[in-house]
Amino acid sequence: MKFILFIVVIFIFACTSNEKTCNCESNFDWVKKTFEENDAGFQHIIDKKGQEAYNNHNQLITEKIKTAKTLTQCAGFLYEWLLFFRSGHIGIELLASEIDEYSQTKKKGVYETINVDISQFEEYLDTKKEADYEGIWEMIGGMYKIGIKKDGENYIGFIIASNVDTWKPYMVKMKIEQYDDKVKTIFYMRDHFPIECEVPELIGNNYLQIDQVTFKRRSPIFPNDTHDLLLERYFKSIDSPFSYMEDLNTTTLYFRIPSFGKEYKYIIDKMLADNIEKILKTDNLIIDLRDNGGGTSSSYVELIPLLYTDSIQSINVEYLSSKLNNRTFLEYSYGTKHYCGLYLDENARQWARIVYYHLIRSRFGEFVALSNETFNIIRQDTVYEYPKNVGILINEGCASTTEEFLFIAKQSKKVKLFGVPTYGAFDISAVNCVESPCKEFRLWYCMSRTLYISEYAIDDIGMQPDYYLDETIPQYEWVELVNEILNQ
Repeated sequence: MKFILFIVVIFIFACTSNEKTCNCESNFDWVKKTFEENDAGFQHIIDKKGQEAYNNHNQLITEKIKTAKTLTQCAGFLYEWLLFFRSGHIGIELLASEIDEYSQTKKKGVYETINVDISQFEEYLDTKKEADYEGIWEMIGGMYKIGIKKDGENYIGFIIASNVDTWKPYMVKMKIEQYDDKVKTIFYMRDHFPIECEVPELIGNNYLQIDQVTFKRRSPIFPNDTHDLLLERYFKSIDSPFSYMEDLNTTTLYFRIPSFGKEYKYIIDKMLADNIEKILKTDNLIIDLRDNGGGTSSSYVELIPLLYTDSIQSINVEYLSSKLNNRTFLEYSYGTKHYCGLYLDENARQWARIVYYHLIRSRFGEFVALSNETFNIIRQDTVYEYPKNVGILINEGCASTTEEFLFIAKQSKKVKLFGVPTYGAFDISAVNCVESPCKEFRLWYCMSRTLYISEYAIDDIGMQPDYYLDETIPQYEWVELVNEILNQ
């Protein structure tokens, strides 16, 4: 389970206490108090769901907290408490380590292995005429190379090569077992923890999907079919950490942007600059934002002129002035070291100084807007003829700054969104993190909210596509489908 959806870089403020009572109940009291006093979305949800619902939720979690035997269990209950408010831009991070029964078992280092002669296995695979589970497979991303061998009615997957120290050749990585008319699949995680998966899906001749893990066949070699060619493009897109652009055909360009992180802005801008002449002569542009969890708005600004057809509204926010939030802005303004070891540039520090000294510190306990207007109006001097159509691919992995970009992009007459609703983590933002007094947990919460939150909410709803691509359409077919629609 993901305990954190973290998009914005912000500073840490460590609470300290001279006398600490370190148990799950004291940690819960601290989380509850800190969140109530400082989170910009707290009161909005209380107003929406009601005080009685909140009281009932507190009572339920309090009873669960009393049963927590480990820090891991406690973290789960604390996170469950947070989910009353929203699913994005919140989190509980476990900082302290603990030794559980499973960790003790791992130390023994006794794992199941299989005795296989790899050379003989490869010779056998060369005789196969039909594609099935049997073969030598490489995990997309290159972490593992495994063999899958038939054993009666069952299959055993074993390590051939690994980039992970915990996995050595011939260790059993997975099992596909037949029980009467049911199939059970066990996949062993990086730490050897077993999880039960869906039945593996053979896609085309040369790809194998096991839940969220995908393998590409390395042996035996089967001819590519239509699925394989589409899959090659799809896995290239999801596996690349960097943006890239390529021709789909003479009328359509494909632009993959996996992140709007500040560190990727240069690559996004360079792709646009290097291809601008081609873009301004091509009918269609597909922008693939699937699983782009956000970043900073500066990373998408160079895209706006290409989409622009008329004036655009962007939404302003307001910040909750509180002791902790104001302290964060003060540290922000003087360039205090971030917990990840990152520093803010001078422009960001100057902005924080203005916010702190001229706005929020004198209005303690209030929401402070940074502008008198609910919306900023974006106007451009030029409306480009090309691209004529822009299709943007979205899914549930799109959040935060990516949703901010989509809000702007949807206002263009050129743009249509394709896919499924986004994650919905936009209304409450400006993520901050703070350590518990006992240094066992880190709480993630937000300091700002949009000015339109009561009228047009996105959190836990998401941005809606113009063209909904339901689950019967595999994601590896999306680009080709959108290409066909744009070219009609």
